[in-house]
Amino acid sequence: MSISTLIKTIQDIMRKDVGVDGDAQRISQLVWLIFLKIFDDKEQEWQLTVPGYRSPLQTRFRWSEWAKDPEGITGDELIDFVNNELFPALKKLATTSGVSPHGKVVGSVFEDAYNYMKSGTLLRQVINTIEVDVDFNKSGDRHLFNDIYEKILADLQAAGNAGEYYTPRAVTQFMVDMIDPQLGEAVLDPACGTGGFLTCAIEHLQKQAKTAHDTEILQASIHGVEKKPLPHMLAVTNMMLHGVDVPTNLRHGNTLSRPLRNYTPKDRVDIIITNPPFGGM
Repeated sequence: MSISTLIKTIQDIMRKDVGVDGDAQRISQLVWLIFLKIFDDKEQEWQLTVPGYRSPLQTRFRWSEWAKDPEGITGDELIDFVNNELFPALKKLATTSGVSPHGKVVGSVFEDAYNYMKSGTLLRQVINTIEVDVDFNKSGDRHLFNDIYEKILADLQAAGNAGEYYTPRAVTQFMVDMIDPQLGEAVLDPACGTGGFLTCAIEHLQKQAKTAHDTEILQASIHGVEKKPLPHMLAVTNMMLHGVDVPTNLRHGNTLSRPLRNYTPKDRVDIIITNPPFGGM
């Protein structure tokens, strides 16, 4: 199935749901589902590659437990589970102390996320479509996410609320090439939107990373802040698919809400690359 067909199939199912109003909500709904699917695929990889890896999620909240089986829970039971069990548990990860970095990432993504769908039967259809047609552990399908992602962004722009956080790929690429970040330099986008500048910077630095230690340095050097929940969720997903498995340096917040005097030498970065929002408060 082509990407545009996949997205259209999902959007058409969601249009039948009385709870989802407009493209922005449909996109937001699609993104949290895709995030959980990707996180589950990544967890299966981490269990093999990260010594002593333990999931921050209770078993029953993992995608493979509640979503993967096409004959699994549906209807009112599914909506009740998502709204009253899954979402509260994932949101709590943002504020609970002692949560692993992986758990903090999930918490930050779900902090302001919302399930708009009211029909569990339609939600099950959407989940099954995602489950059957996309496998993020296959490298081919991983590249596929970039296409899904571009399609989501194009839809967001069409929905009329993406202009403020979408910089064309050619522009982000050109700016990163001109600045030419070097491995070990800290890179920050203080208004990172969906992570376009940061993913370009990662791709640029990956060419310099020759060892596993280099890769660790690269992962630690990418920093971003995004205020709005939907682009933040897209940015986190984007980072994970670009090899930054635990994007804990990608904060969900407003850079400008912190007074300048509160910044200390440890907050210093080498490079700031951004297209800041214009005309905001």
